[in-house]
Amino acid sequence: MTGTAGRRVVVAIVAAAALLPLLTLALRAAADEWRAPDLVPQRFGTRGVDAAFADASGAVEAVGNSLVVALATTALALVLAWPAARVIGERRVGRPTVVWVLLGLPLLVPQFATGSGLVEWFLRIGIADTLVGLVAAHLVPVVPYVLLVLASGFGRDVREAEEAAEVHGAGPLRRLLVVTLPAVAPTLAVAALMGFLVSWSQYGLSLAVGGGTPMLPLLLVPFIGSDPQVAAVLALVFLAPAVLAVVLSVALAGRGSGVSGRRGSAARGSAPAPPPGTPIG
Repeated sequence: MTGTAGRRVVVAIVAAAALLPLLTLALRAAADEWRAPDLVPQRFGTRGVDAAFADASGAVEAVGNSLVVALATTALALVLAWPAARVIGERRVGRPTVVWVLLGLPLLVPQFATGSGLVEWFLRIGIADTLVGLVAAHLVPVVPYVLLVLASGFGRDVREAEEAAEVHGAGPLRRLLVVTLPAVAPTLAVAALMGFLVSWSQYGLSLAVGGGTPMLPLLLVPFIGSDPQVAAVLALVFLAPAVLAVVLSVALAGRGSGVSGRRGSAARGSAPAPPPGTPIG
């Protein structure tokens, strides 16, 4: 087995291990009747979907609110974390250990405790129980995650490429678009995905700050005990971004390996053979 094929197999196995438990969740979402001790449902149907997305449930509004808040929080977190990530990634911090500890402190505090501390101030400035307030609250845990991931994309090679572009007359905006963003694009994508998933899954902060604003995690929890079928449907919606990320990662991993192999083969095939007697090295 070649190295490329081996990597594909490993990625496929990891993806299957991550996605296999979701099959049980999908089975529960489609089971209109499932009595123990049978291993399979007695009757399949769409009652769970119909109940989950009925007008009275507010699921559509909750999904929309969660999506808007997660996207806005991720975009703002990337903008706020970018300068600090550059400084940390380029080793321009005198005491990096202290910085890492301070960055991790917001992640150690329980979400509901953070939200309870913020809600009083949000009430004073009039953004409690609003999407703006939810975005501001979600930035507390999202920014450290985005910063920690994004800092790994900056280093000496990025700085040297920017300096080379500057020598050739590229302005700041052109350097950003042509050099910096392509260089850190993979890390930027991972940071954006991490920020989105952290915001998308916030329960404690959304409960404390959002009040009555419908959000998907808040809507999901009550159904776990009262109606497992509806809870399974909402859980599948809740997990959809993570599942999509896994599928996309597997697809890109396979395509990236194929492209690299074709490029290597093309390079080897196009290289002219040296004439006899030419010293090598």
